[in-house]
Amino acid sequence: MSTSQAHGRIWIWLSFIFALVLQAAPWPGELEPFRPSWVLLITCYWVLALPHRVNVGTALIIGLLWDLILGSTLGVRGLMMSVIAYIVALNFRVLRNLSLGQQAIVFALLSLAGKLIEFWAEYLVSSVSFEPQQLWAVLLNFILWPWLFLLLRRIRRKLSIR
Repeated sequence: MSTSQAHGRIWIWLSFIFALVLQAAPWPGELEPFRPSWVLLITCYWVLALPHRVNVGTALIIGLLWDLILGSTLGVRGLMMSVIAYIVALNFRVLRNLSLGQQAIVFALLSLAGKLIEFWAEYLVSSVSFEPQQLWAVLLNFILWPWLFLLLRRIRRKLSIR
């Protein structure tokens, strides 16, 4: 492995660690339903930008780490992340050619699907109830996607991550 590949791999994993820290950071109780899925958004960006380096396996590992950090049922977010990463990797050529607004809509729908997969998987394991106010995070993911995409693309190009 060349030094540029190792350099890029380090920066990608640092972005995942940053996303996990943002995801685990405490929020006030009344704002908790508005917490965006930082880990999902950043993983989707890397799968979209570099599908040969960040793939379903990476998403599964990140999802399992997310479960461990939150102390939730192990595998729920791993399942959700791997399903979403598979959809993004399968359609990355189409998604790359969409405008940022269209991408935001697609990733909001994928975020909604992720919330439903999380609920479904938790429901199979334990008795949980669906709370509609958690869907506010989907709207926030929709708003954040273009900004996050532009920021990560600028970082990727500046650091020559390939």
